Formats: sequence, structure tokens, C-alpha cells
Amino acid sequence: MTLKKTVHGIIFLFLLKSYFSAELITNQKMNFPENLYYTKDHEWVRVEGDVAFIGITDFAQHELGDIVYVDIASLGKTVAQHEVFGTVEAVKTVSDLFMPLTGEVLEINPALDGAPELVNSDPYGQGWMIKCSIANSAEVAGLLNAEAYKGLVH
Repeated sequence: MTLKKTVHGIIFLFLLKSYFSAELITNQKMNFPENLYYTKDHEWVRVEGDVAFIGITDFAQHELGDIVYVDIASLGKTVAQHEVFGTVEAVKTVSDLFMPLTGEVLEINPALDGAPELVNSDPYGQGWMIKCSIANSAEVAGLLNAEAYKGLVH
């Protein structure tokens, strides 16, 4: 076998593996809970009275890969809608976290300090990131429902 055929074979196998990896991610069952709101920046919001729990979506955590660190330094601060409230670090990248609603950050999930991988394993449960007050309830109406968000990412 010539070197040229070997190189072509390696390239073919790499492309084949890349294709099937992409297909697995695309066809993987994504979770879009109906009781949540979503943003185009891939955050989710669970409204409970006048407070909101916020995290990143199942789609976002799949795209980021293994989460190794969550950095949120906005505790006690009022953060405007669309402003950065923290960052999430995965093995290969760091991504900003954008505030879906204007409000004061009341609590940061303490479990993420020792176990940031909760964002991957349970993004809508134990992997929540912050709890905040809702300063302007009209902003909730501008968020996406599950069906609209599903359409955005598919």
C-alpha cells in the first residue's frame, strides 16, 4: 500500500467517525421540559412566584461537553437582562452565561463548587446555577416556550 493510499484511508476514517459522532449528537434525545422558559443564548428559567431558577439547557451542556468549572461572582448584585452573570468552563472552552431576566442574584448553587459536572448530568435539576428575584415580570413573556426553543436548536 502506498503512503498516498494510507493517508487517504486515515482521512476517510476520520471523516466517517466525525460524521457518525455528529449524527449521534443530532439524534440524541434532548430534554425540553414544558414547565420552563428558554433563551436564544441557551439558558433556561423556572419561575416560582417572584423568583427564578436559572441554568443552561440540555442542548448547551451537550454542545459544551464536560463542564469542569462554574464561575459566578454576581451574588447580591442586580444584573440586567442579557448581561453576563457568570461563566461556565468546559474542557475545551469557556462560555459566558447571560441573564434571561433582570433581577438580583439571591443564591448560587453551592453544589456546583464541588461538582460542576451536575450541569452535565442533571441540567434542569441539581445542575441549576442561580436563583434570582424577578425585577420585571413582563420580561418573562419575552422568553421562549419549550416548543419555540426546540425549533431553535433543531
